[in-house]
Amino acid sequence: MSIIKTINLTKRFERTVAVDNLSLEIEKGEIFGFLGPNGAGKSTTIRMLCGILEPTSGQGWVGGYDIIKEAEKIKTIIGYMSQSFGLYQDLTVEENLRFYSRLYISDKALVKKRVEEIIELMDLSPYRRFLAGRLSGGWKQRLALACAVVHRPQIIFLDEPTAGIDPVSRRILWDYLYELSTQGITLFVTTHYMEEAERCHRIGFIWEGKLVACDTPDGIKKYFGKDRIVSLRCRDINKAFKMLKKEKWIKDMNLYGDEIHLVVEENGNILDQIREVLSFYGLKEEGLSFILPSIEDVFVSLSKKANMDDS
Repeated sequence: MSIIKTINLTKRFERTVAVDNLSLEIEKGEIFGFLGPNGAGKSTTIRMLCGILEPTSGQGWVGGYDIIKEAEKIKTIIGYMSQSFGLYQDLTVEENLRFYSRLYISDKALVKKRVEEIIELMDLSPYRRFLAGRLSGGWKQRLALACAVVHRPQIIFLDEPTAGIDPVSRRILWDYLYELSTQGITLFVTTHYMEEAERCHRIGFIWEGKLVACDTPDGIKKYFGKDRIVSLRCRDINKAFKMLKKEKWIKDMNLYGDEIHLVVEENGNILDQIREVLSFYGLKEEGLSFILPSIEDVFVSLSKKANMDDS
């Protein structure tokens, strides 16, 4: 039985459909990545699954509990962590952990045990007497995660948990998420970082409230279709982008750092065609090759396709 399941879950706000007939099944211990642009319906979905927001229509179950009829029971088996640090800044690390554990656990001895366990797991011991407000961004997020799991929830909802923290802190936080997953805890994660999407067991992409793709990271790349991607690097990358944009046989183009990804149809002479265009404008490629689509390539493509279908 799935630990999270929805059938045609829908939420309307006056004339706006925030979540549109969402059907999902997530297994116990799975790390599920929920991706989409701002305003796509990610946070609204989480609020419904947490029993905070009642859906307009459809059904949903979290940990076997009905999200409409048993919302209060759901709140006892979940943890929640948001991108904004919502803990008490004037309490120490240990005091924050004790406070949040007491919301769920009445036995004082058990509270003490769980707090010590989570301090050890999250390597918070050197900071246990630090005020939360004095911690760096990465340590604040680590503390927020610790507070979300100190009562040992079955499911944790993480709404952009690594937004605004440095890459090293993000990697450390994800190491803890993997550890929690091995313990059978289910993780429902929203993120804008594509490298984090690659770390999930499965990922879903939502666009204007509709789930347009859901699969493993490798499986999701198949949604790109039969088109090929060419990676181009050259000295004057902006000029190259501007000139190549005029070519009708290039289906799409996107800049990724110091290279351009060109979406083209299968064609044995395509690399030579690109070189000819560059040469015509006095440009020379420094790297030109076919590459496999990344998660980001797929989601950019899906976003543009969904936008065209809606227009």
